[in-house]
Amino acid sequence: MATLGQNISALRKKRGLSQAQLAEKLDIGTSTLGMYETDKREPSYETLSNIADFFNKSVDDLLGRKSNSASESDLDEMIDNAHSYDGKPVDDHDRALIKQYLKALFSNK
Repeated sequence: MATLGQNISALRKKRGLSQAQLAEKLDIGTSTLGMYETDKREPSYETLSNIADFFNKSVDDLLGRKSNSASESDLDEMIDNAHSYDGKPVDDHDRALIKQYLKALFSNK
């Protein structure tokens, strides 16, 4: 099972962000993020929540806990694999909308 730091690092790299870029987006220091990624320091709950929100993940996902719903993790994985549509990049806002739409669609079936 991956650690919190390993999960943050993997998500950051998957988005193509440097530590400095992610730290700036989260309003934390680059060295602080580096310590999180190497598991030398743990983020506060507020920071952990901000990281989860940034990556459209649950805190449980970041901590490596199993989701109660396989469909939830399937949905996250599907959205993570959507890098662009019709040549246009999918940003965080688009990802959140897609997730809301698909949850509503599948919950009505």
